[in-house]
Amino acid sequence: MATFSQWVSGTRPRTFPNSVVPVAAGTALALALDGFVWWKALLAMAVALALQIGVNFANDYSDGVKGTDTEQRSGPVRLTAAGLAPPRQVLAAALASFAVAAAVGLVLVAVSSWWLLPVGAVAIAAAWYYTGGRSPYGYRGLGEVSVFVFFGLVAVVGTVFVQVGSAPWQAWVAAVPVGLLSCSVLVINNLRDIPTDRETGKITLAVRLGEAWTRRLYTGAITAAYLVALALAPLSWWVVLVLLSLPLAVAPLRRVLGGQTGRDLVLGLGETGKLQMAFGVLFSVGIALG
Repeated sequence: MATFSQWVSGTRPRTFPNSVVPVAAGTALALALDGFVWWKALLAMAVALALQIGVNFANDYSDGVKGTDTEQRSGPVRLTAAGLAPPRQVLAAALASFAVAAAVGLVLVAVSSWWLLPVGAVAIAAAWYYTGGRSPYGYRGLGEVSVFVFFGLVAVVGTVFVQVGSAPWQAWVAAVPVGLLSCSVLVINNLRDIPTDRETGKITLAVRLGEAWTRRLYTGAITAAYLVALALAPLSWWVVLVLLSLPLAVAPLRRVLGGQTGRDLVLGLGETGKLQMAFGVLFSVGIALG
């Protein structure tokens, strides 16, 4: 029976910046556009976090029952694969998280626009079918695309929309660096897992590209995130604050470009999460001040 701390670890807290950062950036833009609504921002954050936890538990369950997770795999605790919790309990945790996301999302739909209903339904479906179902798209190298779309474009633009009532072009541009940094988290995670994923038939983008190109992809995603963010400087020179987060990029980039593997990349994953959070906070402040 899994302990409370193991269940908490199973939510994979290091991935939470994927949810927090896009909502923060979208809320900052809503503030800059004089449309900030604090309770809608909090509801959007709740939806994002519930979806993040749900997809993490769903991933744990699906990979565990399919045998694509192993006890030898480095990284966070895997409740199903390690036998710490019965699969049905992990599945129930995933479904409960999705239910919370759906319930809170319906409130946002009711107070903003019913057009958000299909968007939310697609987001929940994408969370499940990442590794769930007979043909999970995460096993076909499409995980990074999904992360960019849902934890970048949808999360940022959706957060702006529920507060402002529209989706201005600035929201779409601001979503790009946020989505790229979310992708970098998945890229370094999948880089670490290339050997075990290849053995178990889990064909991620990292497996398709190979180790060398995956390391280049990680570097390119982080570099592009800074470049796109700085491209917004003419609208708000305060966005140059993101450069203060550059020192945090040094350690994970050294690990990736230096050829580190296994548990060294687990540390790199945590460092990437810290970079993502620092970048997101500074980017959001820059947008809000602009």
